[in-house]
Amino acid sequence: MKYYLQFFLLISVLSCAQDKQPILGETEFQRKMNADFKDATKSPLKDKDRKEFKGLDFFKFDSTYVVTATLTRTPDETPFRMKTTTDRLPMYVKYGVVTFKLKGKTHELNIYQDLDLKNQIGYDDYLFLPFLDLTNGDTTYGGGRYVECRIPEDDKVIIDFNTAYNPYCAYNEKYSCPIVPRENYLETKIEAGVKAFKKH
Repeated sequence: MKYYLQFFLLISVLSCAQDKQPILGETEFQRKMNADFKDATKSPLKDKDRKEFKGLDFFKFDSTYVVTATLTRTPDETPFRMKTTTDRLPMYVKYGVVTFKLKGKTHELNIYQDLDLKNQIGYDDYLFLPFLDLTNGDTTYGGGRYVECRIPEDDKVIIDFNTAYNPYCAYNEKYSCPIVPRENYLETKIEAGVKAFKKH
């Protein structure tokens, strides 16, 4: 009987090991995203999509898209309610303008602060960088993508477009996502970060 139980346990362990797939991803960011999307407590995916989920599609990491931008703060901006994909209108403020060079051209984007989020522990220095580019509707989500940054002590901020991610409403319409302001359009292809999601 003891041997039968040991055999049964061994078979159970092996079958569980076969079911458990390794977390895919070239970088820590990609592996973390894939792990979160597999996790039912964190994933924005619909149940049917999550059950068949193997991993998100990412562009290959490219250091070209890690840029050091100059941050020009705009302290006198008036807070505003940012439009979203639903009736929700969260309060944001334009924190400044980031200027950077990419592929030999100079670009500018407005960078924002979520006034509700900044009151949460660990997010007091969080900056929100939504953007549109020439890949939208083709290889990336049509509504644009987001990058997260932190307020620097000086006027230099690192923007890593390899960490560009889709709004949650790209996966599930129940989410309310900020709509990227038209002025945050980049006249270039940002072939970095998360690609468009192929639904099952």
